[in-house]
Amino acid sequence: MTELFQERRRAFIERCLKYLRYVLNDHFVLVLMVLLGFLALQYRELLEHFPANPWGVSILLVLVTALLFFAGRIATYIEPADRQFLLPKEMAIDQQIKTARLRAIILWGSIQVVGQGLLFPLYLKLGWTVPIFVIYLCLLSVGKSVWVTFTTGFATAQGGLDWDRAIQYEIKRKQNILQFYSLFTHVKGISSDVKRRQYLDFVLNLVKKRQDSTWAYLFLRGFLRSGDFFWLSVRLLALTLASLCLIQESWLATGLTVLFDYLLLFQLLALYHVYDYQYVSRLYPISAQAKRMSFQRVIRGLMYGLLALQLGVGFMVLREKIYLVVIVGMGLVLTHVYLGVKSKKLID
Repeated sequence: MTELFQERRRAFIERCLKYLRYVLNDHFVLVLMVLLGFLALQYRELLEHFPANPWGVSILLVLVTALLFFAGRIATYIEPADRQFLLPKEMAIDQQIKTARLRAIILWGSIQVVGQGLLFPLYLKLGWTVPIFVIYLCLLSVGKSVWVTFTTGFATAQGGLDWDRAIQYEIKRKQNILQFYSLFTHVKGISSDVKRRQYLDFVLNLVKKRQDSTWAYLFLRGFLRSGDFFWLSVRLLALTLASLCLIQESWLATGLTVLFDYLLLFQLLALYHVYDYQYVSRLYPISAQAKRMSFQRVIRGLMYGLLALQLGVGFMVLREKIYLVVIVGMGLVLTHVYLGVKSKKLID
């Protein structure tokens, strides 16, 4: 049983490494290096010019502590077929889950300690002593163990293994990892959920119900009700607005904004194939050219809305307003040049 789960773990890690080369490309590594250098510089400036009223620093520490505390999931590598084929080995699988839980506690507990250690100078500036900080780390480590155990209670549910919870937990964990890689390249095996959001139905009314707007309506409907495209757009929008608001260097905030816009547009290209599983859609008396034009119209509308929000926030927070021209210019290049080239390849 141990060999089986080690093989599954090795196969999934190799799959992630295959996608990782697309994530850590030259451009993204360069952006990360610049970002890390900027953060290090700002951290030093904060320590040298510590504010007299450090309420902002306290809020930052609370947010980082919460992020480190709740981060991390255990890797069980249980598959749906195990419910039938490995049912006689339930006790052995239960032991594998407990081992994975211990591994997760050690790994994510160590990351939590390292993260808090990097913030140790801030705690000293707030008046903490070394013994108090050590006790604080011990309490966080114990709390981390309790939290991981609580969130993986399916290992001993009613004296046995709760197969439904265990399987869904592992599926969700893998999907979250693969969705991150999907920001940079095409990833197979990602499942999506569909949910009607009634509070957004008014957006669909903006598209006239005519034959030439059939695909525009369907693409917009797919975007609003897809769990992948909609929430991905919300997250990337939040990152762009946070970059504009929190980063004081205008050039860096602008660069990150353009980068996030590119990632969003790259991901929205997959919206073109959202109805490929519906073979009835191929019977529509609408040409492929009309479908492509409708797709471009919907994506451009979404990008224009995003660009308008960025300009509004950027006008209020950016010190050098000239960078607003860069955001507009790069936005137009992405929505017209890049989108036009990529959308042609979608039907070639």
